[in-house]
Amino acid sequence: MYTRLLIGLLIVAVLVAGPALAQADEKPTIAIMSFGYHSNVNLSVKGTLDMLQAYGYIDQEERAVLDQRQDLEGEGINIFWGDAAYDIGFANLMVRDALDRDPDALITITTPVAQIAANATLDMEDPPIVIFNVVSNPYAAGIADASCIKPAHISGSQFLAPYDRIVPVMLLQNPDMQVVGTIFTSNEPSGVFGASQISAIGESLGLQVESASIVSVADLTIAAEGLVSKGIEAFILPTEATVASGLPTIIQVANEHGLPVMYTAGNAVYRGATIGAGVYSYFKEGVIAARMLIAHLEGAIDIATAGINLQNDMSVGVNLDVAAAQETEISQELLAVADFVVENGQSSEGVTPGLPEVNPFLEDMPLEERRAADLEFLAELECTPEMIAQQQAELDADS
Repeated sequence: MYTRLLIGLLIVAVLVAGPALAQADEKPTIAIMSFGYHSNVNLSVKGTLDMLQAYGYIDQEERAVLDQRQDLEGEGINIFWGDAAYDIGFANLMVRDALDRDPDALITITTPVAQIAANATLDMEDPPIVIFNVVSNPYAAGIADASCIKPAHISGSQFLAPYDRIVPVMLLQNPDMQVVGTIFTSNEPSGVFGASQISAIGESLGLQVESASIVSVADLTIAAEGLVSKGIEAFILPTEATVASGLPTIIQVANEHGLPVMYTAGNAVYRGATIGAGVYSYFKEGVIAARMLIAHLEGAIDIATAGINLQNDMSVGVNLDVAAAQETEISQELLAVADFVVENGQSSEGVTPGLPEVNPFLEDMPLEERRAADLEFLAELECTPEMIAQQQAELDADS
């Protein structure tokens, strides 16, 4: 009853006001920042820009500018970009420079930038809102304590790889496998968390898991070769920005030694992994971030009580071309559970390397219908006093 009433009130208020309400005094200024850009990050960006265009904050001509990653002083909104090029020091400077431009909101993509933005704004008297996405574990990263226990100016979407369902997929390929290797970046909480999950779950399944930590992409070749020397039979890689950007390097080493590579995102097969297993829709992450941003700009939600979303849908993909290059025969058991397959350079779902995801497009619908659906989604994330009290009690009990 509470949710239906809340949705109704929000829809009435926003349909009357529309984007003009948020822009009555001045145009909002938004920073979109990532630790680095690759095809999955581009999917998230596309989701956010598609939503801003659908709501009329940007037009087709302005969208063309933004698609070139150029800053925009638009008719309805100002947007500027930040790319840390996978350099943690530069990421700190990037966030600091963004805050100097007095933005109304920071859209942060990937864990390192979200973590830096959260820390940089924590003690500000009047901080911009921070909306994060493609963050695998905001709690381990110190961005929030629970979905409703968080700084009042921060919310976003957790992109959690379901490791308990991912690691067993490798055993569908080879039930007799005994030793696997994983690589993680020591200063990325998502990688540290993911590697620990792979190790714990792998060992519970009877696998010996060898781990290698890196500091930057430059360390990947040595790390991968080191794991090969320990007799691994496959790579299982955690979801994190640095390893994702260096996936071609790991694949090159794996191909030289005939070892399959599994990355913990289904669409990784479109970027050269032998097997992709895990969370799938990076596009949806960008859509969710934009839902929060637009509702905030239109006065429809309070970020302080907007809980953190959780996306952990599971998908499995297989790249038969890569498997052939590694002289790896994919088992029928694995093919039976695959949602999509790449063979002879073609995806079974028509996916392209530039947009490595099935149907990364918004559903065509009238704006009023879209707004109602978005507000219904956000109403499900609303943190009630009871939810906050329960989560705080659970945190107190754990501590």
